[in-house]
Amino acid sequence: MYVMDTRFLASLVTVIECGSIAEAARRLQVTPAAIKQRVRAVEAEVGAALLVRSGRVVRPTVTGAALLDRARVILDGVRDLTSIGASDSLRGEIHLFAMQTALSGLVPNILSRLSVDYPQIKVRISRGSSVEAYQKVFTGDADAAITSEPFFAIPKSFQWAVLREEPFVVLTPAHIRTRDPLKILSQEPFIRLDRNVYAGRMIDNYLRRKGIAVKQIYELDGLDAIAIMVDRGLGVTLLPDWAPPWPAGLSLRKLRVADATLKRTTGLLWQRGSLRAGLIQALLQTARMSLGSSNPNRARPRGTQ
Repeated sequence: MYVMDTRFLASLVTVIECGSIAEAARRLQVTPAAIKQRVRAVEAEVGAALLVRSGRVVRPTVTGAALLDRARVILDGVRDLTSIGASDSLRGEIHLFAMQTALSGLVPNILSRLSVDYPQIKVRISRGSSVEAYQKVFTGDADAAITSEPFFAIPKSFQWAVLREEPFVVLTPAHIRTRDPLKILSQEPFIRLDRNVYAGRMIDNYLRRKGIAVKQIYELDGLDAIAIMVDRGLGVTLLPDWAPPWPAGLSLRKLRVADATLKRTTGLLWQRGSLRAGLIQALLQTARMSLGSSNPNRARPRGTQ
């Protein structure tokens, strides 16, 4: 009986996700010719074309799109079996979701150390907003997420470990000499962080609590983009003091907000009882070490003994 090689199925899924055979080959560290051969093998088994070219972009056919979700379920099942069998040796793959500032500021250091301490653990990364992170972990589309702490109480079926706490700062162009953050927020044009993300909601609540009616000119999701706009003199903003790197070449002033309750807490979120719990614990341990947050009282997963 013929059994389809799951590597072939993984190659097909990667091509569809990347929209490019060349990019899929780079991610899987094989040649484009090998990717094409694997896709053809899957097409031969299914008995239908699964990909179609549109210029330089590769798109799934109707059959390919219909196959995609089923293929992901199969591959996730294989990963689960691998994690169970390798629980003692800490070998397997984790799908990690990260919000943008964590992806650039925290994740590279974590992965750098993880690759040395646990070379058999592979990490697949996707990114999105803090609001998406909880849903991704809840549905199983991600094994764990590095994200900001949500407003709602985290269910007992989840675990949460703090990695970093960030105070909020008022950012102004360098030429503004006023040092009173509240006065600046009241008087200057304001660039607001999107209120659909958790930090944006915190900012909105803070401004309401202080009775500050800002002169809003833009609202967008993207801390880097907002900082660059401030540098260009378009306005001021209120943002968490996120982990570097920040965009290069900016001329900004940071003014700390004197409110200990206004801070963004970034941590690792995962489901209790995950089949990849051992791999996630290794990731957490590595994150604590690489970020200097090994204090057990500061980074203990909630709901644990």
